[in-house]
Amino acid sequence: MNPRVAALIAALLCALSTGAAQHLDTEWLADGVHESVQLLQVSNSTNSSDLIYGFVSCGVSALFYGSNFVPVKKIDTGDGMFFQWILCAAIWTVSLVVNIILNSPKFWPIVMLGGAIWATGNITVVPIVKTIGLGLGLLIWASVNLLMGWASSRFGWFGIEAESVSKPVLNYCGAGLCLMSAIVFFFVKSDVQRSPTSEETSLLIDHTVNSEAVAVTDESWVDALRPRTKRLVGSLLAVVAGLLYGSSFIPVLYVKYHAADPDSQYRGASQFDLDYVFAQYSGIFLTSTVYFILYCAIKKNKPQVFPKAVLPGFVSGLMWGVATCCWFLANHYLSPVVSFPIITTVPGVIAALWGVVVFREVKGLRNYIVLILAFCLVLSGALLTAFSKV
Repeated sequence: MNPRVAALIAALLCALSTGAAQHLDTEWLADGVHESVQLLQVSNSTNSSDLIYGFVSCGVSALFYGSNFVPVKKIDTGDGMFFQWILCAAIWTVSLVVNIILNSPKFWPIVMLGGAIWATGNITVVPIVKTIGLGLGLLIWASVNLLMGWASSRFGWFGIEAESVSKPVLNYCGAGLCLMSAIVFFFVKSDVQRSPTSEETSLLIDHTVNSEAVAVTDESWVDALRPRTKRLVGSLLAVVAGLLYGSSFIPVLYVKYHAADPDSQYRGASQFDLDYVFAQYSGIFLTSTVYFILYCAIKKNKPQVFPKAVLPGFVSGLMWGVATCCWFLANHYLSPVVSFPIITTVPGVIAALWGVVVFREVKGLRNYIVLILAFCLVLSGALLTAFSKV
């Protein structure tokens, strides 16, 4: 309730209880009621606009997250280190444009920690895929990501503000259904058959020195592990990735929460989440650059660098950058306790639709039934989460 409306109601109740209602200035009362109604209308209009902006941001974010790997679907990316560096360069480019549009808001270095956390989680993807596959790996890290991001905001972990919703039961149910949908997606079996051509696997850096051709292999340390050890290592890495992904927004929320504290070094920090994009993305690019340099050193300056991964990787990074900007907006207008269940699960629907409609990876009546069930769970979870804010 608007504070002016509450104060007016309190004054009226006080006057009536003392029998002094007949002495009220009717002109003041009429003006007060009129002003309060106007303020209430403006407040309701603002809340409605915030909800619209928030859910549109969720939709755009989910669309781009579910589609950002489509440009590299048919492209060989090797061990993924070069691809990640190109991806992160594009991500930082998006943040530079946003920073210019926003007239360079104050840069908080601690926010770079969130980018470093995300980039660290992202380098585990290739070992996860090699050990337990993309399906199971995505299920684990998406579920942990959802729970970590939602719970840290809902209960105020790590020194950030505990978010409240008008209908907490709906929020709990929505988050639970979204988590259940991630589990159901695991039972969809995809038929991916791809044999890379020699053109796709050609390297950008020619390693034919002194007429000695160096064979390019996709082998890594995980290939030497036993099957049972692979599953254990892959599952643990997926849990770590989910925890890191779900924690990447915490530095931003921490700075925002302590902005009102007069004794905090973050006093007066912006409450608009998009003002922190440049710092977050700078942390992503800086960390990925450090990892890539270390990787080149470990490989004795012979990294796997694929030419056909450059432009598609950059496009993929641009899409990811835009998606995360929209996630920042969704956090601002809806709060993370609402945005996390939606944005961590709906992209799975988008990606599945790409697989069904375009790439024909999902076939068979059983798979279609499972997909429809998962879609219904996602839709129900997203709607319950949305209604918990209304």
